[in-house]
Formats: sequence, structure tokens, C-alpha cells
Amino acid sequence: MRSTNELLGVVIGGESTEHAVSVSSGRSVIREADSSRFKVIPFGVTQNGAWLTPDETARRLDDSSAIDLGTDSGNGLLAHPEVLQALSDMDVIFPIIHGNLGEDGTLQGLFELANIPYVGSGVSASAAGMDKALMRAVFAAAEIPQPPYLVLSGIELATPSSDTMNYVETLLGYPCFVKPCNGGSSVGVSKVLSQADLGDALSTAAHHDRKVMIEQAMNGHEVECAVLGNDEPTASGVAEIHSQSDFYTYEAKYQDDATQTIVPAEIPDAIAEHVRQLSLRAYRAIDAAGMARVDFFARDDGLVQIIEINTLPGFTPISQFPRLWQEAGISYPELISHLVDLAFERHANQNKQKLERRAPR
Repeated sequence: MRSTNELLGVVIGGESTEHAVSVSSGRSVIREADSSRFKVIPFGVTQNGAWLTPDETARRLDDSSAIDLGTDSGNGLLAHPEVLQALSDMDVIFPIIHGNLGEDGTLQGLFELANIPYVGSGVSASAAGMDKALMRAVFAAAEIPQPPYLVLSGIELATPSSDTMNYVETLLGYPCFVKPCNGGSSVGVSKVLSQADLGDALSTAAHHDRKVMIEQAMNGHEVECAVLGNDEPTASGVAEIHSQSDFYTYEAKYQDDATQTIVPAEIPDAIAEHVRQLSLRAYRAIDAAGMARVDFFARDDGLVQIIEINTLPGFTPISQFPRLWQEAGISYPELISHLVDLAFERHANQNKQKLERRAPR
């Protein structure tokens, strides 16, 4: 048991399209963290990237109707230089900024440079978990089943060649999905039913990222598994998503009351166990730490294909990651404390290795 009154910095908001989701996740972490152990200090990042002081962040969060932290702009982290001092005073950081400049390794790199323990994966795992092109290449190397896909960028994205169009038509087929390589919460994702719709879908995805993935449509049960741990991770049970939408859109995730999560998933036990084992393989493949949620399609004939791994899953009251662990008997406050313990463990191991490297031979 660690000492009480540990300073837990919770960083929320950010510049990505998932700003509002991050604010909701952050509010939940701030509210549910064990007050007998932690003194929670909030750090907000506005939609235009300005870092707010803890006092200003708390003031804006006091407005329970606010779904964002404002649009202040400036010099990013240097908008208020005193924020750097406040960050350096923290015992540990829980970064809960979803999307770009939050879970893509950039924020994690800041904490690495400052030598501050933080919850979740390191720089490389966070980057791979954010960039679907990198992620899928890692999964291919680890021989984790996935659907065929194609990544476009630059001129090929602006004006696809006839070879690209033929590849989509003959090898991926319609319907297919078009999505930004860097993004989350299904923002910028389109289901494409025919070649006539492909151009608009590519433009929509390209608005959010310079790289775009075209992916063969999967079918079956849409399922999710949570993973928790560092060197010896554990997989949760498996949840199944039932959405009334054509696919699991942003609105279906956060705004549609008709969307249901079935726990445990309505799949045979053997397939559920296969999902759990593939989740652990994906977690280790990108060298994740702390936590992740891994998404799949599972067919009744036993075929399981990975969609993606999310190294910073949602922590809103309705998010699947905390819910899956609650089903396993770990309460929300206990989950936060366990993630912090994993952050301290990883940080201690890193510092030990630094000392060993510096020791004379």
C-alpha cells in the first residue's frame, strides 16, 4: 500500500475530435479516484491546444453543463508556463486525452522527458496503437488475423489510380469501410456501398488525417475485450456490441440509447477464449502497458478478425473498459488505483534500467 495524499494529475481535453469524450472520461476519473489515497489535480487542454492551470481547469469543470474546456489558443503547453511547474509536482499522471496529441505517444513523450510516472502505454506502443497503418503492420508480423486493407496517402489519396480502384473492387469488395489511419470514436469513418461513393468517403477521411485506410467489411459479432497489466497482462471477459446503426458510429457509441452492450458476449465459450488470447497477443505485439481495449469481429464458424487495439480506452460512465472490469469484480475506484500502481511499477523498472546502463562495467 502506497502513502496517502499522492498527487494524481489528470490531463483531459485536447485538440482532437474526441475532446468532449475526453472531458467526460476525465470527469469520471476525477470523481471516482480514491480520495483517501489521492489528491486529484486536473490539467485541461483546450480545443485549440492551450494548457490551462489546475485552478482554471477546475473552474471550467465546475460548470456541469459544459462538454468542452473552451477554445483558448496560444503557445500550447507554454500558454501558461506555470503549468510546467505544476506538472513537475505530480507524483503520477493519468493522461485521459483521447486521439491525436494525447494517446499517440506525444503526451507520453513529454512525461518520459520529465521523468514523471504516467498511466498507460509508452511512446512507441501509443504511436502504434493510434496509427492504424502501423498497428496493422505489427499485427501482420504477429500473425494476428485481420481483414485485407489498403492504405492511401499523398497523390494516391487525392487522385486514386485505376490500379487502386481495381484493387478495391476485386480484392476488398463492396461494402467496405474507409477510415482515417489516425483517429478514434469512428470519427471520419464511412461505409462505402459502391465505387460511386468511394471518392466522398476518401475526402471525409482525409479531412481528419493524411493517411486513409480502406478495409474489407467484416461480419459477425462485434466484440471487445479489455486487457490490464504490464509484463504479465490479464484479459477480461468479452462484451458484444448491438447497435441499431449501419455500423458502430460516434452517435451509436455516445448518443444512441438503443445501442446495447451484452456481457458476456453471445458467442460460444471457445470463441470467447480465442478472443481473449488474441487480445493478449495484440497487447504484447505492440508492447502495450497498463491497459487497452481490443476490438474484433467474431463469426459463428470460429473466424475471429481484429479491428484495432485502443491503448487509451474511454473512461466515461458508459465506456466498455471500466465496465468489463466491473463485471470481473474490480470497481471503478479500484481500477484507477490499480492503473496507477502499474504506472509506478513501469516507471520504477525504467529507472532501474537507466541506473544499470549508467553503472561502470
